[in-house]
Amino acid sequence: MSPHRVAAGGRSVEIKRPDKLLFPDDGISKADLAAYYRRIAPYMLPELRGRPLMLERYPDGTGGPRFMQKHTPDHYPDWVGRAEVAKEGGTVVHTVCDTTATLMYLVDQACVTFHRWQSQVKAADNPDRLVFDLDPPGDDFTAVRRAAHQLGELLDELRLPSWLMTTGSRGLHVIVPLAATTGFDETRAFAQDVAETLAARDPARLTTAARKKARGDRLYLDVQRNGYAQTAVVPYSVRAKPGAPVATPIGWDQLDDPALTARRWTIADALDQARAEPWKGVAGGRRAIGPAGRRLAGLRR
Repeated sequence: MSPHRVAAGGRSVEIKRPDKLLFPDDGISKADLAAYYRRIAPYMLPELRGRPLMLERYPDGTGGPRFMQKHTPDHYPDWVGRAEVAKEGGTVVHTVCDTTATLMYLVDQACVTFHRWQSQVKAADNPDRLVFDLDPPGDDFTAVRRAAHQLGELLDELRLPSWLMTTGSRGLHVIVPLAATTGFDETRAFAQDVAETLAARDPARLTTAARKKARGDRLYLDVQRNGYAQTAVVPYSVRAKPGAPVATPIGWDQLDDPALTARRWTIADALDQARAEPWKGVAGGRRAIGPAGRRLAGLRR
């Protein structure tokens, strides 16, 4: 098939080799992936804008080698966003996706999954997201659902609003919007304290042990994505899994739906969930972690 072009924000972006099967077992081509991302763009772009990205690319399809790309190649068009941020020993120029045209260009580069920093370029040292990754030992989603309820209740005690998202893999992310007034070290320490407090309430089922051998059959409360330059999957990103599942925002009222799993939505139906705007109206808005930290200290006495 010859290249075809996608109209996006006043640009016409070429999708080369559109018939290339990126999910060969499912018959999903690059053109299919581009069509999905073009449809979901109005809901996904607010989650992408202004953030350094890590791109998960599969030039030979999901059955081939995976490339985790941080640096933006020089040959990318000048209209593709870039951000130079500090790293140990120097700097790195990350890609920033602010427009539908950039999103389409990155799909043409066989980017299947987008991973974002927890901070924005304008305040790169101060995260405005806190992410708890509920990672089960196997495929037991009942354990994930139970842990999400437990964590949600603890966050309520701390007066922190929270959002839920399926990961498109095995678990859920619980996301807390922050006011971006503290640095990564303090934010991750707070997240660790929250996780340890929760694990202490249910030590037979929950753990903060980073080493798999130490976890046993307990669910891992992972807070490692809250460090500087660490990333988490972007809402509405496709995962390189059978069936092309999508990391999908959900409402807390959907948590007990018997049909809910980490891979509940795919590129075939994630747009329906997006149109329901499950994160709209989350009470409270962004919070500073200082008051929550003091409340947590009171609970841990």
